[in-house]
Amino acid sequence: MNRFLQNKIHNIMQQLLIGGLIILTVILNTGAQTLLKMGSGQNLLNFYLFGGICLYGISTIFYILVLGKFNLSVAYPLVIGLTIVATTIASSIILREKIVTSQWIGVGLLISGIWAITLNKSV
Repeated sequence: MNRFLQNKIHNIMQQLLIGGLIILTVILNTGAQTLLKMGSGQNLLNFYLFGGICLYGISTIFYILVLGKFNLSVAYPLVIGLTIVATTIASSIILREKIVTSQWIGVGLLISGIWAITLNKSV
């Protein structure tokens, strides 16, 4: 294989790995938020709260790995913005919360903001 092709494959693999870390961090954060909501209003020692706290801890480890690959000014809005989008969707589907039109508009604006922040950012 020539050097150019090897570099191209390496870059693609790195981008897939980082993308996977970001998605995993977002999924864990969303799961944590959902579990904390399900455990709220109950006694302090319940499965949902414990699970939410554990997911936050695990997501923090993956977030640190993401921080190692991106500037904070990119990583934070990317992970938090995507978590807000995913949490809104999860609260609608899992918790059966009513999401009003203005919230969906906000989700759309968040997605466009995330796109603008990450535009032309490469690993």
